[in-house]
Amino acid sequence: MVRAAIDNIEALNPKINAVIHRMFDEGLETARRAGTSSAPFHGVPFLLKDLLAEYAGQPYRAGSRFLDGNVSTQDAELTRRYKAAGLITLGKTNLPEMAVGPATEPLLFGATRNPWNAELSTGGSSGGAAAAVAAGLVPLAHANDGGGSIRIPASCCGLVGLKPSRGRNPVGPRYGQVWGGLVAEHVVSRSVRDSAAALDATHGPDVGAPYWFENPPTTFLEATGRLDRSLKIAFTEQTYGGEAVHEECRAAVRLAATLCESLGHRVVESRPSIDEDVLFDNFTRMLAVAVAASVRDAARLKGREPTEREIEPLVWLMAQRGEKISGGEYLTAVQDLQELSRRVAQFHEDVDVMLTPTLGRPPVPIGAFVTAPGADPFETRRRMWSFAPFPQLQNVTGQPAISLPLHWTSDGLPIGVQAVAGLGEERTLFGLAGQLEAEAPWAHRWPPISVVGEGLRGTRTASSA
Repeated sequence: MVRAAIDNIEALNPKINAVIHRMFDEGLETARRAGTSSAPFHGVPFLLKDLLAEYAGQPYRAGSRFLDGNVSTQDAELTRRYKAAGLITLGKTNLPEMAVGPATEPLLFGATRNPWNAELSTGGSSGGAAAAVAAGLVPLAHANDGGGSIRIPASCCGLVGLKPSRGRNPVGPRYGQVWGGLVAEHVVSRSVRDSAAALDATHGPDVGAPYWFENPPTTFLEATGRLDRSLKIAFTEQTYGGEAVHEECRAAVRLAATLCESLGHRVVESRPSIDEDVLFDNFTRMLAVAVAASVRDAARLKGREPTEREIEPLVWLMAQRGEKISGGEYLTAVQDLQELSRRVAQFHEDVDVMLTPTLGRPPVPIGAFVTAPGADPFETRRRMWSFAPFPQLQNVTGQPAISLPLHWTSDGLPIGVQAVAGLGEERTLFGLAGQLEAEAPWAHRWPPISVVGEGLRGTRTASSA
C-alpha cells in the first residue's frame, strides 16, 4: 500500500501540487518494520497538513517563507495518535500561509490545483490535504479547521470533511487552544466510515487540556448510519443574514432536505436568528488577533521578527490590524460571539441537525482572493465571506459540522452540503451522514486527475482504507 501510494504521489502530484514535503524513505522503513497489528489503520498511507500536527525531525513551515528551514523538535499529541493508529505518514500537504484564507496558494510552494478542474481552487486552508485525497494519493489526510478549513476544501474537492466539537481532538503539547478555540483538528476522507474511524483513534484529552468531552457510549464508527430515532432537521437556502447564494448550492441543500425527508426525518425550513454583521465583524476581529499571535509564534520559532517582505500581504495586513485591536475590544468581541453562540444553542434545543450549503458558490478560479499590498484586509475578508458564508459560525459556537458531497454541477463539479449538530453530537452527525451516503453514494465518482481517471497502478490499495 505504501509503495502504491508513493508511485501515485510521484505520478500525480506534479499536476496538483498537493504534497510539498516527502517522507518516502521513513514511510517505507516504518512499513517494513510494521509486522502485524490490530491498529485500526495498520499500514494505511497518510499525509499531514503542515500545520499544528508536528512530526519530530521534519520541516514545519505553515506555508510561510519566513519559516522556511524550521524543523519540528517533537511530535504533536495528534501525530502520536496517528502513529499509534497504524497510519504511515508519507509527507506534508500544502496550505495558505499560516492557514489564512479559503484558497491554497502560498508564495512558498505555489497553488494547489483542484483535481476536478486544474484551473480551479481546492479551497483552503486544508487544500493540499483535500486535493491529495480526492486524487486518490492517500485515502485520508490530516486537516484542521479554524473558519471552515476542513469543510471548504471538502466541498470543493468532493470529500467528507468533519469539523469536530471544540476540544474533541487534542492540539497539545504546544497549545491548549488555537485561535482562541476556533480551531479543531481532524481529517478529510472519501467516506463517512473512515472519518468516524479516524475520530475514534484520536479523540480524547491530552495532558493539561483546558477542556474536553467524555467518551461517547459507543464508537463513532458504530454510529455511522445507525440512528435509533428520526430527527428534526432544519434547512436553509439562504445565508444567516438572509442573502441568496448560488443556485447550485441551493439545489444541493434542497436535495439533502428531500433525502432526509425520504429517510423518515421531520424536515422544516428554518435557521437561527442571528445578526450576520455581528458574526462577521467580531469573527474577523478575533481572527485578526489570532493571525497576529500566529506571526508572533512564528517569530519565536525562528528566533527573530519577520520583515514585511517575508510575510504575504494578507497575513501581514491582518496581523498589523490585529496588533492594533485592544485587549478590551478583543474580549468584547469574544463576549458578543459567546452571546450569539447561546442563541444558536437555543435553536438546537428544538432542532437536532441544521442543513446549509457548505459554500455560497461553486469552486472559484485560482487567484480569486489574491490580496494586494496595502489593501484593506477586512474588505478581502468580505470577499472570502461571500464565498464561504456558512462554516465560520460553527468555529465560533464549537459545534460539530460535516460537509458531504451530495450534489454535482452539470459540468461535474462537487457541491457540498453542511450538516450541523449540537455541541458534542458527532454521533448524530455520523448517523445521518451514513444514511445520506447510502442513499446518494459518491464513492464511484473520481476526478479526471486521479488514480482512477489516470488509470494508475495500485488504485485499489492506495485509495481504499
